[in-house]
Amino acid sequence: MGWSAQDLADRCEELGHPIPRNVIANMESGRRAVLPLVDVIVLAAALETYPAHLIFPVGYVEETQELPFQPLVPTWDALRRFTGEEEVIDNDAGLVPSFEYHASLVRTALAALEEEEHARFAAKQATSRAQREEAERKRTTYADQAISAKYTLRHLRRELREDGAVPPDLPPALGDVDPPETDPTPEERL
Repeated sequence: MGWSAQDLADRCEELGHPIPRNVIANMESGRRAVLPLVDVIVLAAALETYPAHLIFPVGYVEETQELPFQPLVPTWDALRRFTGEEEVIDNDAGLVPSFEYHASLVRTALAALEEEEHARFAAKQATSRAQREEAERKRTTYADQAISAKYTLRHLRRELREDGAVPPDLPPALGDVDPPETDPTPEERL
């Protein structure tokens, strides 16, 4: 970015976590080997990049030290293992696959809703019966896709809650996915 160590230190301070210029200079020169995670996160925000890119600079370093006292490995492979994109046998993925599936379902539902709206508009603008029927057929197909994705999303969110997790927030267009909160019955209050 063409910044000096002082420019970066100033930007970190603006973000609310000062990292002195001399610390940044020591990181650049390799004299500082240990870096707290919060510093990595703030430096990434200051540099407008992702923290993982500072740890595994794909495209800039061919191989990297993934673990201390271990041989160098391709940086791309290390990054994929770090993010969980590449499975490591016997490692617990936790809830990451469920959250990835959740994100996929959200994208599918939103895309289907958008296409349904386009088809609804096309049906209104149709100049012939055949065009209107085709647009309505598409609208129905997209509506069914949205309903299916929302249904699966609702069940996935319920499973996440049952596992003690907090599902990600939903965009307003999917506000009807979660069942409405109900008041507890007198028996449930006891």
